[in-house]
Amino acid sequence: MTGILYFSSTGNSLYIAKRIKEALKGAVIYIPECDENQMREFDRIIIVSPVYSFGLPVQTYDIFSKLPHNIKIYVVLNYGGMAGGAEQMAYELAQKYSLEIQAVYKMKMPENYTLFITPPKQYNKMSLNSAEKKLKRIINDISNDKIHLPKKRRTKHRLYYSNKPNWHLIAENFSVNEKCTACGKCVKICPVGNIALNNGVVQFGNKCTACLGCYHRCPQKAIIYKGRNKKSRYINPFVNENDIGKSFDL
Repeated sequence: MTGILYFSSTGNSLYIAKRIKEALKGAVIYIPECDENQMREFDRIIIVSPVYSFGLPVQTYDIFSKLPHNIKIYVVLNYGGMAGGAEQMAYELAQKYSLEIQAVYKMKMPENYTLFITPPKQYNKMSLNSAEKKLKRIINDISNDKIHLPKKRRTKHRLYYSNKPNWHLIAENFSVNEKCTACGKCVKICPVGNIALNNGVVQFGNKCTACLGCYHRCPQKAIIYKGRNKKSRYINPFVNENDIGKSFDL
């Protein structure tokens, strides 16, 4: 059976994972819920992940050390601005842990790091249309066991490793405004348990991994960054928002 392991905060990676499942069957598993025993049940694993700061989210980065050595591994990365050599990082991690890596793909998706910028809606629509065409090619390649490995190139890994230890600091600039209803959704969806609700007050800790799930998915848009009350939020339009962070067909 095919195991499709994904990490997603706003639905882009979940959308890709579900499209792959439609074509190849198998189980879709949210990476923070995945354990090594589950992975041994698969004969092929496809990792679907966003690109963070020209590299991989902590959750995706760490899963490589737990992957089985005796099955084929495929990686599908999606990015909004620039990939910065993230595909090379995934390949090098696979080599480091002596994995049977078959392919690493990258594809452009709508930008969701919108703390400072707001991409035009038309840009997002164009990105999604182009992504569907690229995704069909990727699925076809995986179906046919095609080898697709990145060529050595210049990367931004030095910047990634410089930024990664400081991602937790982003939470210092999050706060909630008067629209907050203390519903607790942000507490529930945080993949690292960095948010707490104490006496009806939302509090942010120091374990943030900069996924921005809480920021984008707050029902009231009450979570703000550096006091800016920006209205723009992003959730992939082709997924059920409540499915983000869930696993399917285990």
